Amino acid sequence: MVWIGVAVGALGCYLLKLAGLSVPRHLLQRPAVHRIAALLPVVLLAALIAVQTFSTGKGLTLDARAAGLAVAAVAVWRRWPFLVVVALAAATTAFVRWAVTGS
Repeated sequence: MVWIGVAVGALGCYLLKLAGLSVPRHLLQRPAVHRIAALLPVVLLAALIAVQTFSTGKGLTLDARAAGLAVAAVAVWRRWPFLVVVALAAATTAFVRWAVTGS
């Protein structure tokens, strides 16, 4: 049963790739398509960050992850190196969780 799912997923990926290759070139060279293609990764990453930060199961939550995200946003705004941003966000999240639980 698992292999049927793998085969269907692989076929779906192949057909999606084929559909993308079948789009006429003159449609892909429009300025609007270039603007959308440039912004799409940023929008998808922002959506992923929002979902992973503010959701648990089927509900919304505000916990230590939000504090880590806020610190990361400030560090990015200050143009600090990526590893520093990640380390500060992780340390902030861990500290807030520790402070809340008291352990």
